[in-house]
Amino acid sequence: MAEEQEQTGWAIILGASSGFGGATALALAAAGFHICGVHLDLRAHLAGVEEIIRGVEATGRQAAFFNVNAADAAKRQEVLAAMESRLAGDGFRVLLHSLAFGTLQPFISPASDPPAISQRQVEMTLDVMAHSLVYWTQDLLARNLLRRGSRILAMTSAGGSRVIPHYGAVSAAKAALESHIRQLAMELAPRGITANAILAGVTDTPALRRIPGHDKISAAALSRNPSGRLTTPEDVARFIVMWAGPGSQWATGNVLQVDGGEEIVG
Repeated sequence: MAEEQEQTGWAIILGASSGFGGATALALAAAGFHICGVHLDLRAHLAGVEEIIRGVEATGRQAAFFNVNAADAAKRQEVLAAMESRLAGDGFRVLLHSLAFGTLQPFISPASDPPAISQRQVEMTLDVMAHSLVYWTQDLLARNLLRRGSRILAMTSAGGSRVIPHYGAVSAAKAALESHIRQLAMELAPRGITANAILAGVTDTPALRRIPGHDKISAAALSRNPSGRLTTPEDVARFIVMWAGPGSQWATGNVLQVDGGEEIVG
């Protein structure tokens, strides 16, 4: 009974409309969390978001979703102001950073198709997929919406330490994201707030499908995964539900592999 009482409160998910973010919203709601979801979707893709909201509400939990650019400072303040009044003195127990919006173009391109990545595209990719974690954390702390016992989690990838065609800017963002996690873990430890990155195995998500050659990436991962299948968003979501409990408090600053053993096989 004590464990069930711990699994309550609010979670905020950046990138909540699909993939890891969408699956985690549903899993955390089933575990007892209210969900604040931040996403950026065109009208044509809102049906999927509405399905996630219905899934959250079907558990009896609250769903507060905002279709805004999570990397926009003004929009960030609008979301937090709205949630500050809604939480009525409470804070977020979980912050999940699962933003997957970046430019997939080569650094050097002898031909014009595809063109070489621009400075603006590199900076945008790093800002959305890495630096925004720092800014959200700063503003949540300023409003006392992250407190002792809160969990910060960020989705990284094997690309943070490997070379993948067209993935250079995203790879840099993932490496920066892991560095930010380590720094936040050190600075937030005295407050009792943990920060960890999750390195999922290759997972069939909308973000993966945008990578050129994603079918070959999936086939290679499947061939070496000792568990005999690819990772799913639900695998990661179940791990996050477990990690949100009180037993993970002493673990911080890590890159946590959730991949069925994929990464340990050469």
